[in-house]
Amino acid sequence: MKENSNYFEVNKDTWNKKVAIHAQSEMYNLEAFKKGKSSLMPYELKALGNVKGKSLLHLQCHFGQDTLSWSRMGATCVGVDISDEGVKLAKQLNEELNLDAKFVCCNVLDTSQHITESFDIVITSYGTIGWLPDLKPWAKMISERLKVGGTFYIVEFHPIAWMFDYVDGKPKMKYHYSQDEVIYEEYEGTYANHNSKMVSKEYGWNHGLSEVVNSLIEAGLQIEYLNEYDESPYDVFPDLVKTESGMFKMEKQLFPMIFEIKATKKKKPL
Repeated sequence: MKENSNYFEVNKDTWNKKVAIHAQSEMYNLEAFKKGKSSLMPYELKALGNVKGKSLLHLQCHFGQDTLSWSRMGATCVGVDISDEGVKLAKQLNEELNLDAKFVCCNVLDTSQHITESFDIVITSYGTIGWLPDLKPWAKMISERLKVGGTFYIVEFHPIAWMFDYVDGKPKMKYHYSQDEVIYEEYEGTYANHNSKMVSKEYGWNHGLSEVVNSLIEAGLQIEYLNEYDESPYDVFPDLVKTESGMFKMEKQLFPMIFEIKATKKKKPL
């Protein structure tokens, strides 16, 4: 992990700068959120159903909108994020909205060093695992934080989507489907505001589906299902078209845009 510390620091600095820009963006629509609009998407709502009375750990929560949306639905929530600015805004929103979520600032891989309780649900969503060099410690941490019989859920952009370089606005296939080597990108703007003059400096890694699934199985989780979908709930790739369902897809959709996995922590042997 030490050899990756510089990568994490650069990413943390970028995410700290993104917070203020994203909080003002149409995509995050903070004013509507404050008035009661949920930030959650159909995939995670269908997968987790009624969360009232359940404890929920949200990994890589940015500035907490999804965490607070689950809190509004009656879950007891803890959000984790590497960004000081993200956690600061999340705490402000939690107080302003009179909710009872908690937020912890740390590298997601260090979660168990900061949080000791176990949860009914652990969730991560949309653009999270690509910031991690190795999914084995990630999956181990998830298993540590899940109650026996608890649910882990991930909905994430499909690894095929990350084989392309989008920096010039046109997708160009450049990276391996499951690439161990770090990928560095530097560009103006963010996915929520392409016109921003902020320079994003980002280190990331590509993880194929087999790596995601096998890391979870190795950590003691039982996969309930793996689904792939041709639509994305977010307009974050070039030239996407909005569908009747409100999702986004490419004009010629030749590969899935997102996947979801639901898993359960196995019961301890008798």
